[in-house]
Amino acid sequence: MQSRMNNPVTIFPDALQALRELRSAAHKGGVSARTLSLVEVRASQINGCSVCVDMHSRILKKQGETDERLFAVAAWRDAPYFTDAERAALALTEAATRLSDREDPVPDEIWNEAARNYDEKALAALMIAIGVINVWNRLNVATRQVAGEWMKSPAACAAVENAFASR
Repeated sequence: MQSRMNNPVTIFPDALQALRELRSAAHKGGVSARTLSLVEVRASQINGCSVCVDMHSRILKKQGETDERLFAVAAWRDAPYFTDAERAALALTEAATRLSDREDPVPDEIWNEAARNYDEKALAALMIAIGVINVWNRLNVATRQVAGEWMKSPAACAAVENAFASR
């Protein structure tokens, strides 16, 4: 597999910085880093972004996430490994990622469950995190970025790990 072009954010470094800052802001909203990482994996699975599924799963694993939970993210509704708050975040992620799949993309039931588990600041952080990962997914999928390529460059690997270490 070969990418169609360099990742657009490498062509426009200001865009890369903006996405990093937006993601960083979301991580200051009171939602656990683990939950936000699960959100990133789930949206990436839905969008078929192999780069992000690979990267975020590896990072979660390095941070101590269990195989059971990693393997079950796509089937979170039927797996006993997730908290009620994580389930609410994952449901919101699915709804906000699949906007065109139903007439009411984010039904009150899903929103209200998220609001029962997260205050307004945390809900805002979740929505920003969902939006950011969807941007990354769309950039990577449209340009056919290749999973694992980032690991071939020591500088890129260090940058990715550094970006996620501060969580």
